[in-house]
Amino acid sequence: MGLDFSEELRKPVTEDEQMETSMLSAKGMHFPWLQKQLETVVTGGKKKKDFAQTTRTCLSFIQDALLKHQWQQAAEYMHSYLQTLEDWDSYKKQAAPEIIWKLGSEILFYHPKSNMETFNTFADRMKNIGVLNYLKISLQHALYLLHHGMLEEANRTLSQAETWRYGEKSSSQEILINLVQAYKGLLEYYAWSKKKMELSKIDEDDYAFTTKSRNMLSQSWKTSVNFCALIKTPGVWDLFVKSYVEMLEFYGDQDGAREVLTNYAYDEKFPSNPNAHIYLYNFLKREKAPRAKLISVLKILYDIVPSHTLMLEFHMLLRKSEKEEHHKLGLAVLFGVLDFAGCTKNITAWTYLAKYLKQILMVNHLSWVQEEWKSRKNWWPTFHFSHFWAKSDWKEDSDLACEKALVAGLLLGKGYRYFRYISKQDHEILRKKIKRMKKSVKKYSITNPVV
Repeated sequence: MGLDFSEELRKPVTEDEQMETSMLSAKGMHFPWLQKQLETVVTGGKKKKDFAQTTRTCLSFIQDALLKHQWQQAAEYMHSYLQTLEDWDSYKKQAAPEIIWKLGSEILFYHPKSNMETFNTFADRMKNIGVLNYLKISLQHALYLLHHGMLEEANRTLSQAETWRYGEKSSSQEILINLVQAYKGLLEYYAWSKKKMELSKIDEDDYAFTTKSRNMLSQSWKTSVNFCALIKTPGVWDLFVKSYVEMLEFYGDQDGAREVLTNYAYDEKFPSNPNAHIYLYNFLKREKAPRAKLISVLKILYDIVPSHTLMLEFHMLLRKSEKEEHHKLGLAVLFGVLDFAGCTKNITAWTYLAKYLKQILMVNHLSWVQEEWKSRKNWWPTFHFSHFWAKSDWKEDSDLACEKALVAGLLLGKGYRYFRYISKQDHEILRKKIKRMKKSVKKYSITNPVV
């Protein structure tokens, strides 16, 4: 018995086969050897003419074979399971094409003897049999083609699906059509980007950015009509916006790029998305926008993701601001970053905090520090400043340990275990740094504030 069970769907049925199917459908299977095995499993050797039970058992065999990666055995069972398409139960008959597609595509993807022709035949047949699953199957078929580097074939499959309609357009169909258009648009962007990359490798004075080369890219840009429509759809993917903005910037349409990113970040019909503010910030930074504008964008990102890596950049922008409220927020931002476990080893964050804490306490802004420390004093000591962490940090990264020790000393005093352990270490290179750290803690620690 061969792998290509898609042939079973493709070949015409003769009168003899129809008679055979009619006779065997009572038993539940086309293949006598498998029918015998099923009857043994299901009835203990007694012939029980139960179509539903035998197909259910066949499905169990397929699932078991898939779990064990027995692709050939699963393929053989699939020949027989195709009879679920003839089930008299209308619900099961309607569900059968999707089940067959999911199982069959899995088998054909991994089977060592599978090939593109077999998979394409199977996919095309299943699209026609499972008309309600046409768009889903087309999408998965296109992804399979992409996986094998067949971009033109994938684009053709998506183009066919894009124009497909069945009955009245339902909400589920609309979502799937949007997905089809999305992947088609990304393929168009990939083609544009590839052409741009090829041109950039040519000598700039010779050809790369002449009018002719830009016209070539412009032509492919104009065919990417999907982008213009899809970026207006709520829930649009990040990669779409990023790609579209890259194209707009390349052709010098800064206003268009800014409008796209601003709408993506602030339009209420779009779901909240941290990346929208990241993209807008990076664009404004490239444009050398005023500091106040950059701060306003990152402030929203801070409210959404206080641990984001851009928060350290946000802190520096706030420190350079002339507003005192920004200076105070700059302290909160650093504490916010270090609240998260993923940032506990971030030496830049600890260096910024150590330096800024000392600076703030030197200019008598003790209340700022107390305000931030109030909600953390019950858990930060264990989270960051235990004796275990002191030993571990010193062993792994002595520079990090010194920055943390200064913060621990300023917040908890010179007698606290983390500071005490680090301050007693003898390190030739860090000796002067540790000495300065001790003086700073003695003078500025909030446990003994200077009035």
